[in-house]
Amino acid sequence: MTDPIAPPEGTITTERRGALLLIGINRPAKYNGFTPRMFRELGEAYSLLDDDPDLRVGVLHAFGKHFTAGLDLPTIAPLMQRGEKAIPLGNVEPTDLGTPGYRRRTKPMVVAVKGITYTLGIELMLAADIVVAADDCRFSQLEVKRGIMATGGATLRMAERAGLGNAMLHLLTGDEFGSVEALRLNFVQKVVAAGQELEAALDIAQAIAAQAPLAVVATRLSALKAVEHGPLAAMEEFIDVQAKLANSEDAKEGVRSFVERRAAKFTGR
Repeated sequence: MTDPIAPPEGTITTERRGALLLIGINRPAKYNGFTPRMFRELGEAYSLLDDDPDLRVGVLHAFGKHFTAGLDLPTIAPLMQRGEKAIPLGNVEPTDLGTPGYRRRTKPMVVAVKGITYTLGIELMLAADIVVAADDCRFSQLEVKRGIMATGGATLRMAERAGLGNAMLHLLTGDEFGSVEALRLNFVQKVVAAGQELEAALDIAQAIAAQAPLAVVATRLSALKAVEHGPLAAMEEFIDVQAKLANSEDAKEGVRSFVERRAAKFTGR
């Protein structure tokens, strides 16, 4: 993939590949540090994924050698001081925190990370569903070194994935760790040789896109509800959700494909 030319303030690219939406972070000259424009465009890209019925899975990746060094503080600090967000209200929130005024993503997101993956980079991947990491990744949640706190989900999700002690080790020291440690902590799901991370992420996304879209979304939301609200809250929805799915055209196609011993052709209806 040829890296597109990026403006000084960076940009977020989108590329359709069938049912996949590739979302690219593009400011390699500045280690893909996020500016207000990039935040705004990222929210727009995530919203496009959720709103377009032809799209089934998102793949977040980056141009250049690194995923992102995190926030471009000189451009973001004024917003932080005013308590403002760079993403316009009404968009899908990429960190998926359920902030009032923002939508939560419903469709799956696979992330390919590489090189420097600091602060916001970790929070974006923890907010996604599946993460493929290059073996050259350098992770750090270093907000404490800058006098601020991680507010994109790291304080929530690092402890949930790795346990409180492991989370405190990295949150409170701001140390740098590699892909092996990230895999041990369940921050990433797969580690591959540098340069192969996007291809591996695309393979996973294609496998997801081949499944029944309504069932994929329902399954994802059920698992998320169990994590955030507990197993009983998720179980309460089982019968109603399953009844809706069982009456869908895709469920009927699933039965036909089983009887006819062929791959199913799902439409999302």
